[in-house]
Amino acid sequence: MLAFRLLVLGAALVAIGAASRSSDRGAIRGRVLFVTPPVAAEHRPAIGDLGGARTTPIDRRQSVVYLESAPQPAFDEVKAGHFRMDQRDEQFVPRLLGVTVGTVVDFPNNDIQFHNVFSLSRAKSFDLGRYPPGRTGSVRFDRPGIVRVFCDIHSHMSAYILVFGHSYFALTDKDGRYIIPLVPAGSYNLMVWSELGQADQRRITVADNTIAEADFQIGRQQ
Repeated sequence: MLAFRLLVLGAALVAIGAASRSSDRGAIRGRVLFVTPPVAAEHRPAIGDLGGARTTPIDRRQSVVYLESAPQPAFDEVKAGHFRMDQRDEQFVPRLLGVTVGTVVDFPNNDIQFHNVFSLSRAKSFDLGRYPPGRTGSVRFDRPGIVRVFCDIHSHMSAYILVFGHSYFALTDKDGRYIIPLVPAGSYNLMVWSELGQADQRRITVADNTIAEADFQIGRQQ
């Protein structure tokens, strides 16, 4: 794990150095900590359940750290991407995605039963209908915002897709660490989103060819 972090950090520094030759850029790194351990999700029987099997416990601690504006508003259009969110073992994998506006997300069914993928979110409302194992549905996320995804066959299945108008965001790893590279020099409001709770925003200044530090804490002491 240490070697991986050093590799990521080294790559970020190389990218910052290359970018700084044409413009002033730095990076932001830190960690999102949870004061109170999250409670593992329990299986709730759904209409389509036949055997009553229990699902694997879900770790809900992954978060997204992002700039509120950078320097354009956080939800303006930028270059699109292409991602996938699998349906596997009656879960969406990954449970959390951060994407830019215009990104297409594939939803392959890698389970042994039918699934249905839908959302009623204001940022993107869609319904892919029921489709069998081996099939894939796709959705283009053309508006910024938070999209919650469900399966109408299995009520315990849900996921989140955060759609941004810039690329200055990062998902935390299993230890809660993140790094946002190639951030233009300047001062920003740094935000964190987590399904487990809120954290106070941080005002942070990024200097040319340097790494700014910012940690967050979610939850409170009991």
